[in-house]
Amino acid sequence: MSKQEETELSVLHNMLPQIQQELKKVTDKHQKVSDMKTPPSQISKKMGLDYVEIGYMKHIADTEFPGWNWEIIKSEALGSEAYVVHGRLTYYSAGLKRVGDMVAAHRIQKGRESGTFVDVGNDIKSANTDCMKKAFNMYMNIADDVYKNQVVDLDEKEKMMVNEKMLDAGFTSKEISRIQLNINKGKVNRTNVTELYEWIKEQKKESKGK
Repeated sequence: MSKQEETELSVLHNMLPQIQQELKKVTDKHQKVSDMKTPPSQISKKMGLDYVEIGYMKHIADTEFPGWNWEIIKSEALGSEAYVVHGRLTYYSAGLKRVGDMVAAHRIQKGRESGTFVDVGNDIKSANTDCMKKAFNMYMNIADDVYKNQVVDLDEKEKMMVNEKMLDAGFTSKEISRIQLNINKGKVNRTNVTELYEWIKEQKKESKGK
């Protein structure tokens, strides 16, 4: 190994902790957005499926990822049945520039009896909106709770915290094993762990009162 290569390797080694710290900021940012609870007022339903209004997603994007940009790379009709949009989302996550592409199609609406187009302009607009919403969710984690993309299982640190609270409350090994089993099955997760903490606290109070 040359002297220059050794120097470059040493510089990279010294920078590694800083690089890891910056990457963790990115991870933490996306976890924060993913954990957000979408207000019920922003959730609508179509054909039995929940979806989020584009205005809310833009608001979160402006707040959490300021400076984002949406660019239509290509848009075209697939015959007379659907309109397709290929879009590109550029955004900054904890100072790191990131780019992600997305494609979405929207069915072209036709009159039931006449078979003629109802409003092609609106169909094109809807295809672009659908594409943006998919990109906001896929790359920025906006409305993960609605689109079922949240990772809700407890991590090892959170599992340890639950165990510490149970031991502090004086739980028996049998009670601890039962709750650990529910954690492993996913019944206890990030969506309800706060309720578990409150229940453990109540059990601790009752135990002290006996």
